[in-house]
Amino acid sequence: MASAVAAQVQSNPASAPQLQRGIVKMVLSGCAVIVRGQPRGGPPPERQINLSNIRAGALARRAVQGQTDTKDTPDEPWAFQAREFLRKKVIGKEVCFTVENKTPQGREYGMVYLGKDTSGENIAESLVTEGLATVRREGIRGNNPEQARLCDLEDQAKAAKKGLWTEGGGAHTVRELKYTIENPRNFVDSLHQKPVNAIIEHVRDGCIVRALLLPDYYLVTVMLSGIKCPTFKRDADGSETPEPFSAEAKFFTESRLLQRDVQIILESCPNQVILGTILHPNGNITELLLKEGFARCVDWSMAVYTQGAEKLRAAERSAKEHKVRIWKDYVAPTANLDQKDRQFVAKVMQVVNADAIVVKLNSGEHKTIHLSSIRPPRLEGEVQDKDKRFRPLYDIPYMFEAREFLRKKLIGKKVNVTVDYIRAATSAMETGGVPAFPERTCATVTIGGINIAEALVSKGLATVIRYRQDDDQRSSHYDELLAAEARAIKNGKGLHSKKEVPIHRVADISGETQKAKQFLPFLQRAGRSEAVVEYVFSGSRLKLYMPKETCLITFLLAGIECPRGSRNMPSGMQVAEPYSEEATIFTKELVLQREVEVEVESMDKAGNFIGWLHIEGVNLSVALVDNALSKVHFTAERSSYYKTLLSAEETARQRKEKVSLVEIQHASSKSRNTSLKFTDLAGKCDGLHGDVHFFVILICAGTKLESLMESMRGEIAAQPLVEGSFTPRRGDFCIAKFGDGEWYRARIEKVESPAKVHVYYIDYGNREILSSTRLAALSPAFSTRTLPPQATEYTFAFIQVPQDEDARTDAVDSVVRDIQNTQCLLNVEYSGIVCPHVTLQFADSKDDVGLGLVKEGLVMVDVRKEKHLQKMVTEYLNGQESAKSARLNIWRYGDFRDDDADEFGFRR
Repeated sequence: MASAVAAQVQSNPASAPQLQRGIVKMVLSGCAVIVRGQPRGGPPPERQINLSNIRAGALARRAVQGQTDTKDTPDEPWAFQAREFLRKKVIGKEVCFTVENKTPQGREYGMVYLGKDTSGENIAESLVTEGLATVRREGIRGNNPEQARLCDLEDQAKAAKKGLWTEGGGAHTVRELKYTIENPRNFVDSLHQKPVNAIIEHVRDGCIVRALLLPDYYLVTVMLSGIKCPTFKRDADGSETPEPFSAEAKFFTESRLLQRDVQIILESCPNQVILGTILHPNGNITELLLKEGFARCVDWSMAVYTQGAEKLRAAERSAKEHKVRIWKDYVAPTANLDQKDRQFVAKVMQVVNADAIVVKLNSGEHKTIHLSSIRPPRLEGEVQDKDKRFRPLYDIPYMFEAREFLRKKLIGKKVNVTVDYIRAATSAMETGGVPAFPERTCATVTIGGINIAEALVSKGLATVIRYRQDDDQRSSHYDELLAAEARAIKNGKGLHSKKEVPIHRVADISGETQKAKQFLPFLQRAGRSEAVVEYVFSGSRLKLYMPKETCLITFLLAGIECPRGSRNMPSGMQVAEPYSEEATIFTKELVLQREVEVEVESMDKAGNFIGWLHIEGVNLSVALVDNALSKVHFTAERSSYYKTLLSAEETARQRKEKVSLVEIQHASSKSRNTSLKFTDLAGKCDGLHGDVHFFVILICAGTKLESLMESMRGEIAAQPLVEGSFTPRRGDFCIAKFGDGEWYRARIEKVESPAKVHVYYIDYGNREILSSTRLAALSPAFSTRTLPPQATEYTFAFIQVPQDEDARTDAVDSVVRDIQNTQCLLNVEYSGIVCPHVTLQFADSKDDVGLGLVKEGLVMVDVRKEKHLQKMVTEYLNGQESAKSARLNIWRYGDFRDDDADEFGFRR
């Protein structure tokens, strides 16, 4: 060690003995110091220098534990004062020294001077002058001026009766060291977290020190609150294995605190371990260790840190961002997210659970956000009554209170979302059989500066998740959550209360006809009743919670006819009507989990209540009609809202809302007995008048269909199908090989024999009779659950096609020529028995396709009597009159409808 230091410190070759430099690390006693070199790439080497020719009193020593033949020894008189005099003068300062003598045991003796050369203060002479050390007079050499000067100084100190030479010998200067404290917890509490003056006597590692508390001389071991540094692990053979950066962390603390005057706040004493914070005039060592990457925050002691846990988190965050030392390989949980995805403002649409919400982003996208680091109320043990349907919201204690707290605070309001981490999806295998969870976005959600998770925890309606120390996926306000939970426990709130848990006896009478009949008269007499919308099935079908009646009911909106969504039927998947999804979304955004008022008028056969729903003065039925998402039903005529509904419908019609861009994929006459190609539009009509039917694909859905078809055909190419392995059954979905040799999704409509199977191509609207060898099973990956049938059937509104074969062919050919495989704007005008009746407009010119057929004299006008349709009917009739006047096509012989002669082939 000595040679290492000698190699590092600078020397003056002109001096004899050699002059060396260093920094005083520690003062062992009044006559011995430890000097270190300058650090280069790690802790520097060090050496002990004993002052030549003098002797200071020995400091107290504690008996070696486990050795009965040793005992505690006290300070010698003036020993502590000599050490303190020397400590305050040289600790941490640069000195120069000479080594005059070295014993066989390796002890080095020399002279130490403050500063860079011998012109500085001679430390030995200062000690002797103050009477804090005696001079070794044995073996004095007459030619040694330094020894002679020390003797003169000692004689002067004796004459002045300084230090050791005072009357009485200075027995009163001996301190009473206290190595042990009988009750450390009471001792710490008695100080009331007030700063205590202290001297750091030893540094075990970066965050554990031995301190001498003044003025009572308690010698205590203190662990820094809130952090943990890399340590030296002791092996079974007694050797120590340092963790990465443990030596550097220890040196960092030593070089700043060892034998410095500090103040210590003793903060807690769990399990006989004293936790505290060391304050130095130059800063707080706890925060410095974190900022320099020598330590990490620990949750178990963070709570007692009195200087503000947020400071420690900020210091650690700074070290992580700069990737210093122990964080050199650190990757932030949200490192892969853009700034706009990490922090954003969104509107709360739904409270999914006591720890999750659904928000609507500015882009219109809905996103589920889980509150970071909290756990909602859970049911301990198994469900007692297994015959009863388990409803978590009502059966788990405090789950309903937690949900209601979030609902009342957040629903419909804008919140600030800060993503803390993304929890990866887990499979059942990874979780040991536990159900898999999808990927979760966990964030801190605030409204008006209030952390919602913290508010929830403070009321005892959620608990804080405890993490492994190396788990960085946690809330950015984790310490506030822990503090909130501690307050809730202390005050006995919510889950931490010793009172009986609240019980919610909520009767679900949805679909219970007999129970619904009992409730109906009461709800009818009540007029407007308060309710909370628990679930939205569709635009006009909801589930409501009635707080006063403590029951759940299914509620249908009165006075309107809302588009139906897709449903599983015995015959297969029923295709969703146009705008059913838009209607559902509209209703959800307006009323889901909001407090509303309902007027119950009647009940249907299934036990569903029918009536009117109001939210903040808005009638939901009227709102749906006004936004062209529903039509007025004839039953509304008996209602006081009928005129309002009609007015809303007329307003929506004038705005021409909800006109969708579609591509006409396939058109045909309705009655068709033979198979059609995709471009074949011929057929025979068996009724008095035929309707031109066509199939459309929404432009927005076209890319999805193309992608699905490409994937499906790729799978078939990779794993060729076995012909004849599929047994067709009516109503089943399958894939069928069309005339072009490609496979398409289809539904089986009829099975005459294995050689004659009637299929309907669900994505294009064609029908065909095929052999079962050209059919195969539809993979679940490409089923209607993955992508609903894309071909939607419509017919023209306000149009009749003549029965005459030639006239009908001309009309269909014109439709084919004009609209097939083109983009058009579609608007549903009224419902039909088979499919909706619509008007089409060319996307570019906005010309009405049906009106064009009328004006060309290819079709007749189907006069409708509904009041709101009269404007368009008049326009069509005017077009028909102009065609008749010009004697175009079917009108070339005049108005054939006035002639009853069957031989002309026309009938009224």
